[in-house]
Amino acid sequence: MSDTDRNTALGQGVTQAGRAEIDQGLRSYMLGVYNNMVIGLALTGLVAYGANMLATTGDQSQAVAQFGHIYLTSFGQALYLSPLRWLVIFAPLLLVLFFSFGINRMAAQTARALFFVFSAAMGLSLSTLILVYTGESIARAFFITAASFGALSLYGYTTPRSLSAMGSFLIMGLFGLIIASLVNLFVHSSGFQFALSILAVLIFAGLTAYDTQSIKEMYFASDDYETATKKSVNGALRLYPDFVNIFTAILQLTGSRND
Repeated sequence: MSDTDRNTALGQGVTQAGRAEIDQGLRSYMLGVYNNMVIGLALTGLVAYGANMLATTGDQSQAVAQFGHIYLTSFGQALYLSPLRWLVIFAPLLLVLFFSFGINRMAAQTARALFFVFSAAMGLSLSTLILVYTGESIARAFFITAASFGALSLYGYTTPRSLSAMGSFLIMGLFGLIIASLVNLFVHSSGFQFALSILAVLIFAGLTAYDTQSIKEMYFASDDYETATKKSVNGALRLYPDFVNIFTAILQLTGSRND
């Protein structure tokens, strides 16, 4: 073998080894993103069901208020009927804003802890769904969402096509969805809400693929532990709302209400 052949083979071997290290690092990084998101979702579910158990009672003599045909404890009255409910509704948004503007100044473990606090706050906010919809409907919507989210995220991870143009279009659509949802708070149109739920599924389905690709592109093999951990937490925070919004939209479209 000539020296040129040896150098070529050596160069290819070094390149392949470097690519293998990057691939392994990328898999570890994405696994960290999904692990954080799954833990956050599990925490949301536990808090939602825990809050519902504390807020409701089957004993009418212990009830202090009523939500439809569901009897509420004093905790439930404060959580769902008092002005405290506005804090419960808007606390997750305030936490996201604080997280987004402060993550660069946070330690990695602080960022992860704040993400879990946000997930718990979302659990309190979403606990109202258990009052409105049957448990069977919630379980069905969750499994549909999990299967859809997994497929969409896998597409975003594997596709060689850039989704940046689609992402920009979807973000504009998201702002339109938010404005329309605020309008419907005053209009209370069931038909309009049905259309918004369909639009939400489509927008957040696209954002799941786009966000996954963007999170993947955030990875650099040279990142230290602190930077990589904060990126994985930030990635989880981007995918978490996609999952939750697809879930709530599907639940609104397919769910059976507690009557």
